[in-house]
Amino acid sequence: MDVIGGRWKISIVACLCFRDMRYSELLREVEGISGKVLSRELKDLEMNKLINRKILDTKPIAVEYSLTPYGETLKELTLTIADWGMNHRKEIIGK
Repeated sequence: MDVIGGRWKISIVACLCFRDMRYSELLREVEGISGKVLSRELKDLEMNKLINRKILDTKPIAVEYSLTPYGETLKELTLTIADWGMNHRKEIIGK
């Protein structure tokens, strides 16, 4: 739980399950996260070998993040948690 625990890591991994994303895209997609916290969480995920950080040769320089093959092993877990969340929402509020 230390590796993927916390408020934001699963959301970041879930976004990267579908496609590689730039920092600014992740900042928009992960609702409520600040830039400072996103940077810290991305560094933690990279340190734990769950994501890759690639510097793109563009002007201005952009950074793109993707899941590593090891990080890909979290896809099934992430989808299971998302399904549970949808079912829980239906149970609690009927939507």
